[in-house]
Amino acid sequence: MTASKVISFEALRVACKNCSLDTLCLPVGLTLDDVERLDDIVKRARPLHRGDYVFRNGERFRSLYVVKTGSVKTFAPSPEGGEQVLGFHLPGEIIGLDAIEKETHACSAKVLETSAICEVPFSRLEELSSNIPSLQHQIYRLLSKEIGQDTEMLLLLGKKSAEERLAAFLLSMSKRLRKRGLSPTDFYLSMSRHEISNYLGLAVETVSRLFTRFQDEGLLKVDRKHVELLDLEAMETIVARRVVTGDRQQMT
Repeated sequence: MTASKVISFEALRVACKNCSLDTLCLPVGLTLDDVERLDDIVKRARPLHRGDYVFRNGERFRSLYVVKTGSVKTFAPSPEGGEQVLGFHLPGEIIGLDAIEKETHACSAKVLETSAICEVPFSRLEELSSNIPSLQHQIYRLLSKEIGQDTEMLLLLGKKSAEERLAAFLLSMSKRLRKRGLSPTDFYLSMSRHEISNYLGLAVETVSRLFTRFQDEGLLKVDRKHVELLDLEAMETIVARRVVTGDRQQMT
């Protein structure tokens, strides 16, 4: 995953049935005919660039959005007047699900690097899913996944130390990139240190210090936004440490 990946207009015209993300996105479990029906309602716009908004907090909810290439961050206004980063979204991931109930976006989505986004008008998706049970099931699955990710994030921020938070974040990126056929150990972080620290609930200085410490300990190599994970097993041990300790405390 490179910092300056060029996206051609022709690449945006690839139909769902030929998309490499079909095992991650809405078409999961659909027949070829159903995928073509879904493809008919998907809108593919021009590439978006770093800083462009997919949608803004307070805007009326009209569509779900799928990251086709690149990456997007979601964030909400913080009580202090800044922003609270809610998540980083990679190719194949859907954003906007949280706005379905109130029909208003409670957060904003901003592009982190040159990205292609597929827009799926929700009214047409609802109509289509009523006729395609497998599509309706996939929407339920995605909603359940979103709830699960929110729960994991609450546990991460509420229970883990600073080093566990950063290790868990890097392992999460690694696993998600592996699912997309990309290197799980050598990748480019499109988000800044400030955005990572905001997401993890840590000071920027703490995150920078931990990156240096992990590098000194031989767990990774880092050069600005380029990260190479050298010891996944050790990283997993850091994340699991609190779990084991917590279990033992509960048994005593």
